[in-house]
Formats: sequence, C-alpha cells, structure tokens
Amino acid sequence: MQITVIINHRQVTLEVHPNDFLVDTLRQQGLYSVRRGCDTSCCGLCTIWLNGKPTLSCSILSFRAAGKHITTIEGLRHEAEEFAHFMAAEGAEQCGYCSPGFILTVLAMKRELVNPAEADMIHYLTGNMCRCTGYQGQLRAIKKYLGVTAG
Repeated sequence: MQITVIINHRQVTLEVHPNDFLVDTLRQQGLYSVRRGCDTSCCGLCTIWLNGKPTLSCSILSFRAAGKHITTIEGLRHEAEEFAHFMAAEGAEQCGYCSPGFILTVLAMKRELVNPAEADMIHYLTGNMCRCTGYQGQLRAIKKYLGVTAG
C-alpha cells in the first residue's frame, strides 16, 4: 500500500506492507540515525518525533504514520549539534550509538518542560538506554543546555 508522510519537512510517498514497522521503513529511506536496538520498545534507539512527540518507531506500524509529520535527527541538525556540544563538554558522549534517539528526546524535553527538576528530567528520559555512561555527564549536559540551575 502507498502512504504519504512528511519526513523532515518533505512530503514523501512510500510503499509499505501492512506488517512493516516504521523504524525499518525510515532506514530504507536512508535515515540511518533511526536505529534498531532492543526490539522490545525499551532502549530508545529508534526514537523519532511523530507530529512533534517522541515516539518509538519500532512500536508503530508504518501505515499508521500516513498523513503525519515524522522528524528524525537529520531534520533538527542545528538543534542537535548545539546539544551535542554540551554533551561533549560534559564528557557525556561515549560510542554515540544511542545519541540520535537520546538527543531527540532531550530536544522534545526542552520544548515541553519549563525549568524541570532533575527527577522530571530522569522521568522524561525513561526508556533511553546508554550502555557506555553512568548518565551523570548526560544529566549535567541537559541541565546546562536547558539552563536549569537547581535540581
């Protein structure tokens, strides 16, 4: 079946099968920042924005995205690069495999939460796994990026 979606501000018509997951469909379009990790909706590697909200693309069938706006890290390059500098400055960047999904989640957090406490940040990031860090560097980077001084 054919579906039309808007991927990173560009309308695209895709040929999908009823059992195709969005993570695979996006990777077939060359969006390799959308990664397959756990296959159980637990790691956050496949995070995209669907109509502006963080969504696990491994948990949504491609046809369900018809008519919707899909944003990957490629569509938020400047914002992602800005936050990546905070990550590097805090020593929070390790292998980078989880970074695209993690960064998309942080960018969404910035849009949705106003002056979040540390507990709010941790709760928002639930489901984004990193096997290289202890998360403390990431939390420092997020706080600096969001301009949060307390918490």
